[in-house]
Amino acid sequence: MMHLSLTRRQYYTLCTMALLSPLLTLLGIPPETAMLLLVRPISGSGALAAASDIIQTYGADSRIGRTAAVMLGSTETTFYVLAVYFGACGIRHSRWAIPAAIVADVTGFVTAAALVRCLWGT
Repeated sequence: MMHLSLTRRQYYTLCTMALLSPLLTLLGIPPETAMLLLVRPISGSGALAAASDIIQTYGADSRIGRTAAVMLGSTETTFYVLAVYFGACGIRHSRWAIPAAIVADVTGFVTAAALVRCLWGT
């Protein structure tokens, strides 16, 4: 009999993938990149760790690995950039900057997945 144990991190990753899978599949994004999608707008180093984990698990030449690499290179750590730049300029009310930045991130993620599918096939 084989005993399988999941670490807490693996458990949360699987739960996140399961919850977001229908939406991501509808958008054409591999569900395995769910953690990267959630972490990238907040933390660059966390996103790098998530992408590294994805590439280590699925391989650099897999569609999932390529999608993660393109997503990592085509999006920004939104909240860090807004905090640093707005703080430097003394802007206190961001108004539409945060929703616009989130829409830009989502657009980057969807476009990255579409480009990988287009350039390397399904």
